[in-house]
Amino acid sequence: MAMRVELDAIDLKILRELQVDGRITNVALAQRVGISAPPCLRRVRKLEEAGVIKGYHALLNAPALGFDIVAFCAVGLKHQSDGDLKAFASATAGWPLVRQAWMVSGESDFLLHCVAENLTVFQDFVIDVLTANERVDTVRTMLTIRQVKDIGLVEI
Repeated sequence: MAMRVELDAIDLKILRELQVDGRITNVALAQRVGISAPPCLRRVRKLEEAGVIKGYHALLNAPALGFDIVAFCAVGLKHQSDGDLKAFASATAGWPLVRQAWMVSGESDFLLHCVAENLTVFQDFVIDVLTANERVDTVRTMLTIRQVKDIGLVEI
């Protein structure tokens, strides 16, 4: 388990601003959080080195790029042994349609967030890849209708 990092009020302001705009310049970030640029840059680097900031990404408009299907797959494995769980988790890394994957508790073992060009591509993935996987027992799919909320993953 990761150790919790001690953050002060300035660190929290920095994280709030970066979560809203990861492309903000250091000078603008420093102004928004009320400190000068050099200490701001040192704090950001410290947050990166501590693993609090995992990276910076561009948020792409999937439909504009031809990816019209967003779906979730709840996957139940035949066995929940450590080896089976790790093997399935590892397999998800090789599936481009799977954008995010979580090991979960409850009725399913994994929840997969999938993005595909169209329904046929998604269906082919479910049938030819997911249900064909030797470790998979059940797959429940949920096609999304519309995203109604999209904010950072952590409330700071």
